[in-house]
Formats: sequence, structure tokens, C-alpha cells
Amino acid sequence: MSGKARKGGAAVPRIEKTFGALDIGSSKVCAMIVGRTETGELLVLGTGQRASDGVKRGYITDMQATELAVREAVEQAERIAGLNIDHVHVSCSSGGLTSTIARVEIDLGGGRIDEDDVDHLLAAGRETIQPGGRMVLHAQPALYTLDGATGVKKPIGLHAERLGVDIHVVFADGAPVRNIDQTVAAAYLGVSGIVAAPIAAGTACLGEEERELGVALIEMGAAVTNISLYAGGMLVGLFTIPFGGADITDAIASAFGLRRAEAERIKCFHGAATSSPRDNHDMIDLRLPEEDSKLVGAGGRAPDDKHSISRAQLVSVIRQPLDYLIGEITKGLKELGFTGAQGQRIVLTGGCAELRGLADHMQVALGRTVRIGRPSGLAGLPDAHAGPAFSTLAGLALFAADEPVDIRSIASSYQQVHKHSGAAVLQRLWRALVGNF
Repeated sequence: MSGKARKGGAAVPRIEKTFGALDIGSSKVCAMIVGRTETGELLVLGTGQRASDGVKRGYITDMQATELAVREAVEQAERIAGLNIDHVHVSCSSGGLTSTIARVEIDLGGGRIDEDDVDHLLAAGRETIQPGGRMVLHAQPALYTLDGATGVKKPIGLHAERLGVDIHVVFADGAPVRNIDQTVAAAYLGVSGIVAAPIAAGTACLGEEERELGVALIEMGAAVTNISLYAGGMLVGLFTIPFGGADITDAIASAFGLRRAEAERIKCFHGAATSSPRDNHDMIDLRLPEEDSKLVGAGGRAPDDKHSISRAQLVSVIRQPLDYLIGEITKGLKELGFTGAQGQRIVLTGGCAELRGLADHMQVALGRTVRIGRPSGLAGLPDAHAGPAFSTLAGLALFAADEPVDIRSIASSYQQVHKHSGAAVLQRLWRALVGNF
């Protein structure tokens, strides 16, 4: 798409390049088309969303149903944008995502660093990756080192005896990733890249300073909760919990004899993670909507069963699965080593993060500063897609537009290499962080 266009009666800037994003989640499939304007701004051109019926806990279990949802979501985004796309960046939240940091060095003999030196370093780094039968989703250079000095972002033009780089690698099981690729291909779309959902969400929600100082991003989706730990400007750990907002919805449905759709509506409109003195007096009508009153025997109540519950009852039911999830999050944070100096922040995102009072409740439960992460960096983002439930989708578009370097695209080249273990690199990062507090 190029040239000036009119959208909604107003002129929009010239679009130089477009990017497609596709988030295949357990509750929804959503698509976004973003254009880079002549000024470098990223402008949302169209969005689409459909219910996800073929995905369970992040895994595609019904390819045909998922393919249909993909088609409809993309077509909706295309209609709004007024253009077609043929390639997308797709999210991946399943497949046992794991993350590691590898560090490699090459000898330069004190010379001036040029692009060829950096290419040789990255090619050497590629040779050190040992997937162990798993699929490599990402292998990206993060920060460079010059003679042991860390945190160098642009080494070209400097002099050094040794040039090193920290490489961020994300692995996934191959079969779930291939199912994603095959499903998207069946919808007549090419896959420009498959992006780990925690990386996409972090791209949309986290500031550069947060990633430098250390932050835990907790993406609370419908059926999967991902914890991603950032330090020294890069992702250094991942932990996945097969539990999410849909489990809270199911607890409400079971407790009050509701269908899932009605339980979800009550959770969104009346639910909360914290209680108040008024909760015993605020009543919630559980009557089925008039248009659904004839659906007897469909897993819900009989249409003549009209009763109410107090908000206190609803909060009590919500707190049971929520506190279980918080306990699992606590275990995950401990396993990732997020137990250092006070001041390290937690950012909540994902659809479940929209539950009222969640940040305050988790701040008390986890003993950390907690905020809700919403997508940023995109102009023209519709209000309906500006909440934490759409962080991964927005992050996919930002990731695609950033076009980050992946060392797998660097040609092989021989260099003398010094390899450091991932554990040693993590220890070095955390020592540096603790020293700053």
C-alpha cells in the first residue's frame, strides 16, 4: 500500500510498508495489520477477532476450526484496512517454551571493529547453539562485550582485544510449532516468523529501563500463564503454567450452575480479586438473558430459575482458583531466581490481568511492585484492542516492524571462539543487578 489514502473521511499518511500479526490463543484468534508511515510511525490499519474453538492450553487441537477462525479474523482486519496481506508473524504460547543465554567471544587483537567482525561473531555464535532435538524459535544477539565490559549496544567503530555477544535463544517442541505453521498455510497465508508469545508481550508492554534493571512479565492468558524474566536488557528465563482466566470462569460456572458464556460475562462485569465492605450488599442477578431463556438442558439453569448472588460470593469463588494460580506463579518466580533485591518490578498482562483489583491483590501476595502492562508504540490502536488482552497481538506487529537480527541468517565462518555456559551468564547478570540496588 502506498500513496495518500482516506480512511473514515480523513487523510492518512503515506504507508511505505505493511506488517501482519496473528495471535492464535486459547480463547480468541485476532489479527492486526500495521503500516509504517513515511515518518517512521507505526499506524494500525485494521484489526480482526474471532472466537477460538480449536485451541486448548495453547495447542492447536482442531486444525479446521482454527483455520476458519484465522481466515475470518484476517479477512475482518483486511476489510477495515482496505488492503490484503499475504504474510503474518504468528504467536506461539505452547510447546514447552524454554529460554537460555549463550555467550561467545572472538579475538580481534586490538583492531577496529567493523561489520564483518560482527558477522563473524554472530556466525560463531550460531555454531554454539545446541537445540537437543528441539526447535529454535529465536536466536538473537542482545548485548555485546568489549574486553569483558558488558552492555555495549553498538560495537562497530570501537577497538577491542576481544569482542563478545550475549545471544538470547528460545526453544520449543517442534510438533506444536509445525501445527501452527500448517494451520496458517491452510488459510493461504505465509508465515514470516513464529514468535514466542512472552517475547511479543514484552515488546509491547515493557520499557527499556525495566528490561535493563530486571522485571518479571506475567502474561495471564485464557488457559496458559507465561512468566518471562528480563535482566540486562534481554529475556533470561521462561516458565509456563497451564492455568489461566478460563479456569476462573469455569469455577464460577460450576459454583453457580451457569454456562461458560454467562460466567465469563459475570466475571468481566462484576468480578474482582479484592473484596470491599459493600460486597455483601451488592447483588448480582444471575437470570439468563431473554434471548437465551429457551436454552434448557444446554449445561445451564432452567429458564424459570431466577436468583441472585452477592458480590462477596462471587469474589470468594474467584479467589480460590486465583490464589492457586498465584501460588504457582510464586513457585515459577522462585525457580527463575527472581528473589533478589527489593525494587524488582512485576508487570501483569494478558486477558486475566483485566480482573478488577488484581494488581493490588498480587502486590500484597507477591511482595513486589506490580503494574498492569498495556500495549504501547502503535498509533491508531482501537480502544477495543488497547487493553492487556491484546498485548501479544500488538507486540507481534512491533516485532515484525523492528525486523530483529536472527543469527541463524548469518553465513557460517570460522573464528576462534570462547564459549560460556548459560548458567555463568545468568549469574553474571544477576550479580550486576544486585550490585545496582
